[in-house]
Amino acid sequence: MDPTPARTDPRILRTRQLLRDSFIELLQEMDIEKISVNRLAERATINRVTFYLHYRDIPDMLEKMADEMVEEIQGVMKKTPANPDSPEEEELAMLIHLLEHIAEHAKFYKVILAMKRIPIFTDRSLKPLTELITAKIEQMEGGSSLSATGVQKDIAIWYGSSALIGTIVAWLRNDMPYTPQFLAKQFFMLRSSIR
Repeated sequence: MDPTPARTDPRILRTRQLLRDSFIELLQEMDIEKISVNRLAERATINRVTFYLHYRDIPDMLEKMADEMVEEIQGVMKKTPANPDSPEEEELAMLIHLLEHIAEHAKFYKVILAMKRIPIFTDRSLKPLTELITAKIEQMEGGSSLSATGVQKDIAIWYGSSALIGTIVAWLRNDMPYTPQFLAKQFFMLRSSIR
């Protein structure tokens, strides 16, 4: 048995990207409830049959797009410096990589998180960010700084993940006035001062 995963046909990838881009364009123009398979196929310059070769319906497409988004975010967050000098340097690098990824795909993230706030994308994007915050809080808890303050762990996690996603949303809504590196350092300094 061949352990390497099968490569997806480039034509399939192009069609899915075309559908994704067309969906984002339509979302900029109208509410999600008004987007039909016909409208989407027409915008993507494909026929309906081609759409149905890839997705059952619009909700199925949203589900798969959200899954892909989470995979991309998790992949980006796994990129860390080869030999980080400290956990803080590793965390900062992870945050910079995440913000660079979001900046690179700004049109997509601005529409789904900042303009339309589509629940499936907001909820799914919170998951890896919450995992990141949870890991950092558990690391802090090991040093007992959290328990010394009397703040409950779950409340600290809610606060940290909401602050991070809220900062990212505000950054997108304001057309990313700061570089990913600057914003990551600011967020990191703010979090450090709160500790």
